[in-house]
Parts: sequence; structure tokens; C-alpha cells
Amino acid sequence: MTMTDTLSRPTASKTEHFDVLIVGAGISGVGGAWHLTHQSPGTSFVVLESQETFGGTWATHTYPGIRSDSDLYTFGYRFKPWIGTPIATAEEILTYMGEVIADDDLDRHIRYGHQITSASWSSQDNLWTVEATRAGTGETARFTTNFLWMCQGYYRHSKGYTPEWPGMGDYKGRIVHPQTWPQDLDYKGKSVVVIGSGATAATLVPAIAGDCGHVTLLQRSPTYFIPGRNENELADMLRELKIDETWIHEIVRRKVLHDQDLFTRRSIEEPEVVKQELLEGVKAFLGSDEAVAKDFTPSYRPWRQRIAFVPDGDLFQGITSGKASVVTDEIERFTEKGILLKSGKELAADIIVTATGFDLNVLGDIAFTIDSKPLNFADTVTYRGMMFTGVPNLIWVFGYFRASWTLRADLIGDFVCRLLNHMKTRGAKRVTPALRPQDRDMSLGPWMDPENFNPGYLMRGMHLLPKAGDKPEWRHSQDYWLEKDELPAIDLDDPAFVYE
Repeated sequence: MTMTDTLSRPTASKTEHFDVLIVGAGISGVGGAWHLTHQSPGTSFVVLESQETFGGTWATHTYPGIRSDSDLYTFGYRFKPWIGTPIATAEEILTYMGEVIADDDLDRHIRYGHQITSASWSSQDNLWTVEATRAGTGETARFTTNFLWMCQGYYRHSKGYTPEWPGMGDYKGRIVHPQTWPQDLDYKGKSVVVIGSGATAATLVPAIAGDCGHVTLLQRSPTYFIPGRNENELADMLRELKIDETWIHEIVRRKVLHDQDLFTRRSIEEPEVVKQELLEGVKAFLGSDEAVAKDFTPSYRPWRQRIAFVPDGDLFQGITSGKASVVTDEIERFTEKGILLKSGKELAADIIVTATGFDLNVLGDIAFTIDSKPLNFADTVTYRGMMFTGVPNLIWVFGYFRASWTLRADLIGDFVCRLLNHMKTRGAKRVTPALRPQDRDMSLGPWMDPENFNPGYLMRGMHLLPKAGDKPEWRHSQDYWLEKDELPAIDLDDPAFVYE
């Protein structure tokens, strides 16, 4: 390194200290700030956000039609009534989050434009030192904190996942990924192919179908969808009766959770019955057994991958109108004009959208060290999918696959505050999860059993995730209906928690 390099590098400002540092101002981070404010008053905290605004996923993704694929009565916070339609647009969700921030003046705790690069734990000081680069200036900002609360999600925000297909360089049109949707993309009157079959593709296709010349959804294999009206009859009835919105939120939330629990159990206990019910829902829009069998009948049982809700069946309405179509086939290669399929058919396209998912990101691509030694989270064992053996004073919010993410964010918010208050009472400076004597011969496996849940992003990144044990304490059960009772009942003096 030259003297010039040293002089030109932006220097770090004064180190700031906080009791808790929250990473990310998305659904989990904003919720975490609310919980600290209400359940651990007097705790100093800061929220570091890499983007220039709050919202996380809902600010990152700007593709046409972006909306929730979970109902907002459960995706919304427990403490903030939702009064709109069950499936909401990104704009509506951001407005709702903005109200949460404004209601408790949380914005004063959030530092936008801070990209965290490293987090280092010192056992001598019982502190995390976090370094971040400030957007615009490139200056390094340094913070110390007693407790690190990771709320940055689980995928890489900067770039989506696009497979490398042969011939992509030959294609003369434009290839885009929904996660980095170009604001100058003109698809009016154009022929568009959307590759993918998940919630993003199902949202994007009907959103652009009216403006495109034609849009084709190209999928390697079918997925399950739940079409239905974007309304909640119970909520509407209670509003007609002039019931308070706080009551409506709680009653409807409980009803939705009851129904989801029943559906999840039935998907496992009577998968063929549930499968036929789902297919009948699609047939009600398409009207054709042949179309359902060919393009909307998955080979796996329901809920081995996430099931997206299709409000008012808009995807299927686009197909029946002729503005959209579905092709189930595999890609042989890209050509100058479009995509050559393994069946020999060529799909011509002016624009190809790769709605092919995202790259799993374990704790934000941050360089972690424990007492100067690099930390590989894959070498740890998870405590209930939120803490890790050998890693002090750190919590990661990882939500549910079969229920709304926010349900777990709220549960973990309660747990963190209870843990912080317990440490204060004990006079403890750190808490580190550790296998107990009875756990040391426990069988270890992957973070998630592929037989239980196996979306592509998880399978591609499983090797990066912590290990799971075969006991409830040492795995992420992915079962809200168990955890809503188990997490609040955790014994904080269990030997799995080592306090110092």
C-alpha cells in the first residue's frame, strides 16, 4: 500500500456505542426497534440500514405488481392493526411500516446508507465492533455494541439469482431480473418471456400482460397456487358491525392462523386430497382439465415449497384472456431471437425476465470474527434457528416458510427483550449458546430437512447455513403453532445458555 493510498482512504469517524445494534430496517428490524422501545425501555440502540430508506424487500423490489404473497393480518405486526385488503402492494406495506416508525419516533434510531462490512467480537471487552461504509462519502463508520440483532433477511439484496444458460451472449434482446428491475424498461407492445413459476412470476405476468404484445410464463415444472378473492369476509363483517380495529385485527389474525394450521397439517396427513382441492381452485378459472394437468399439476406434495396466493385469480384471468400463456418445458439454449426449448420449440422474445429466485445470504455477507478468528456459521449448531453455538450476544431473525415472516419476527422480538432484561438482572455481560452434556452425541444434519421443504435457493445455499440437531432446542422447527407457545416458555437459565 502506498502513502497516496493511505491518505486517500476515507477515515473512520468517532466510534459510537449502543446497548443493541440492529442490522436492517426491513420488517424484522423495524419490528425489533418497536419491541426494544416497548419491552426494554432505557436500552440504547441503533438500526443500520444499507439502503436509503426503510422497507427491506419492499424497497429493494420495484418490479410491476409487486405484492405480498402472505395475508397482511399475519404478515402485519401483532401490535399494529391492518385495515386494508389481505394481499397488499409494496406501496401499501411501506406506508404501513412508515406509520409504525412515525408512531414511536423510531426514525431517530435508524442510520440509512450504512453498508456493514465487518463485525468482530472481543471476549476481553464483551463487545461487538461493527464497521460500516457510509453511502456517498465512502467513509468508515464504527460502532460498538453489547448485543447484535441481525434483521437483514436471508437473501442477497444487490443481485438476484440467474442460472447460466448456453447462448445467453447470443441473445439480441434484453435480459432482466425482477430484483433489479430497470426503471427504463419499455415492455409495451413487446413479446416478453418470464422464466419461473414462483410468486414473483405469478405476480409479474398479470401485472404486465395488459401492456405487452404477449407474455409467456416459461416454467420447468408446475407449482401450486391458491386463487381466491382478495378480501376477508370476517373482517368486512366485523367492520360493518363497527367493531374496533384492534379487535378485528386480533380476531381475524387468529382465524387466519387457525385455518393455516389446519391446511398445513392436512397437506402432510392427506396430501392427495389437498392437492385435488388446489387443482380444482385453478380449474375454476381455467375450466380445462387438460390445461391444469399440463401446466399446473406439480410432482411434489403440497407445501414442500411455498404456495403463493393469487388474488382474484389474476394470473389465470390473464391466461384465459389470451394476453398471457404458460409453457412447461426446459431450456436447451438461448438464441438470437429468444429461447430454444428441449422440445424443439423456440420462444421468440423482445425481453426475457429471469424470475428465477435469489441467492441465499447468511447474515448479510458480513465478515464475522470471534476473538480475531474468522467465523464460519456452517461450523456452528443453531439454537432454535436464532442463535448459534460459540457465538455470543447475537440473534438472527429467520422467519417461517409456511407462515408469515413477521409472526416469528414478533416472537423473537419478545425473546430478545426478555433475554436482555434477564441478563441485566443477572449482571451478565454475555450469553453464548452451548451444547449441553446430554446434547453432545446428538445427531446433526442440515438446517432444513429437504424432505420437509426444498426450494431451489435453500438447496443451493444449504452448505452455508448452521447445522441442526435432532432435538427441538437445536433446530428451526418452522412451526409457528408450536413456537408461539415454546418460545415464550424458554427457560433462560437452561444450561444451553452460558452466561458470563
